[in-house]
Amino acid sequence: MPVQMTGEESFGKAVRKAAKMADQLQKGFFNFCSPEVWSPTVNLYETEDSYLVCVDLAGVEKEKIDLTIVDNQLKLRGQRPTPQPPDKEDGSAPPAESRRMRVHLMEIDHGAFCREVDLPEDVNREKVTASYRNGMLWVELPKK
Repeated sequence: MPVQMTGEESFGKAVRKAAKMADQLQKGFFNFCSPEVWSPTVNLYETEDSYLVCVDLAGVEKEKIDLTIVDNQLKLRGQRPTPQPPDKEDGSAPPAESRRMRVHLMEIDHGAFCREVDLPEDVNREKVTASYRNGMLWVELPKK
């Protein structure tokens, strides 16, 4: 009799959770953000005149992003909804929210997020700008 599995085994889930926690510890923000939230990935660049922070926030509405600078830390918080399959364009299927479906794999983080990035001392806080393009939040931090 063949065995049919529709989800990850418990051990697989535990390994993924442990890897995620280790990643959070390595990023240096675990103590500041609740472990119940997810953390978007960040790239940090430096030019002669400024620092650029790029944050992967695909699927997050611009209005749902809260960005602050406190002390020498860039703090990002917000919310991303659970991804939903699109409705068929011809209208032959009921809306995705009303269809029953079985989830086999869910790796895309959703819900509340938090990320804190330590900033260098030479950031000119009065001239910080941010833009949101193609699911990427770009924060420009000019140098003093």
